[in-house]
Amino acid sequence: MTRPTGPWLLSGRNGSTGVRRPPHDPGGPLPAAVLFDRDGTLVADVPYNGDPSRVALMPGAREAVDAVRAAGIPVGVVTNQSGVARGLLTPRQVEDVRLRMEELLGPFAVWAVCPHGPGEGCGCRKPAPGLILAACRRLGVPPGRTVVIGDIGADVEAARAAGARGVLVPTPVTRPEEATVADATAANLIEAVRLALGPAVRAEEPR
Repeated sequence: MTRPTGPWLLSGRNGSTGVRRPPHDPGGPLPAAVLFDRDGTLVADVPYNGDPSRVALMPGAREAVDAVRAAGIPVGVVTNQSGVARGLLTPRQVEDVRLRMEELLGPFAVWAVCPHGPGEGCGCRKPAPGLILAACRRLGVPPGRTVVIGDIGADVEAARAAGARGVLVPTPVTRPEEATVADATAANLIEAVRLALGPAVRAEEPR
């Protein structure tokens, strides 16, 4: 049996325009990149969603992403999409949802998508680190200076395995033990970005 290939790596709809050279010292306190989980973090978790009309932003998503961009930091998405392997999603549907998210949130510097199922033995399906490592390679940033924000244990476990910093934003689907072992937790996306960026940058609460 052939080992699955790596993740899909996609640029934002406007190509590299989602990448800005950080105006800060690369060795300074701000991260080199911030990567967000997709479902349950940036958008409401609709299982195996391939319909752009069902994409709904999580509270504070636009403000959180805008705050990272305003700091000159590349923003990416790292997402498991096993619906492809299960025959429930087509690549076109994954792309349609991606484009709708960029309509709502603006262009991302990179998308790293795992299309494999849980039993396929790939190295990219979270909690494995492959998505994060691939996104960092595409952006040319070190994993150790990258922050990953997600809503379940697999997101922060993948960050830890990649050598990145993970921030958990619990939702009703987050298990209590996942929050207990997370390196950092935040009540919402705005707080998560404040933790990622530190006191130097202020993310505004949504109106």
